Amino acid sequence: MPQLLNFSLSFATALIIHELGHFVAARLFSVRVKAVGLGWGPTIYSRNIAHTEWQIRLFPVGAFVRLDMDTFKQRRVNQQLIILAAGIFVNLVFAVLTWGSLFGILNLGLAIGNALPLYQQDGWKGAMVLSRGVLGRKSPLLEWTLTIVGGLMALAVVAKALMVLSVQA
Repeated sequence: MPQLLNFSLSFATALIIHELGHFVAARLFSVRVKAVGLGWGPTIYSRNIAHTEWQIRLFPVGAFVRLDMDTFKQRRVNQQLIILAAGIFVNLVFAVLTWGSLFGILNLGLAIGNALPLYQQDGWKGAMVLSRGVLGRKSPLLEWTLTIVGGLMALAVVAKALMVLSVQA
């Protein structure tokens, strides 16, 4: 039971610091944060503090920051990318600071998972921002290509990890 509690608290903390990275970066560039939440599913606790709704949801398996997309899109591309990368950066810092611990491993895993161009992860969102910045508009063909290639890259990473694990076993 203590191991499960350690894992749960470490995972929740890593998720929270990831989202706080986005939160701080968004505020730095004057992008309104509408909501910050831990978990998914029905809201079990909610409080509005400084024009931001802070939520705890029933299932603590994820976290989110909901930005005001109108102001986010008005920021320069480099500022948008900093906001998107801030969560990854914070997780990498904590992974280094707590190297060798469960908390360090979870932070590294969150950083890697979010850096990959997987649909709706930070890496994918960054690729969308870059493609729209370069082209000056949306391109459904390019965006679908990025989404599919990101998924294939993720499958390749998982396949490689499974091969490494099977060789070690």
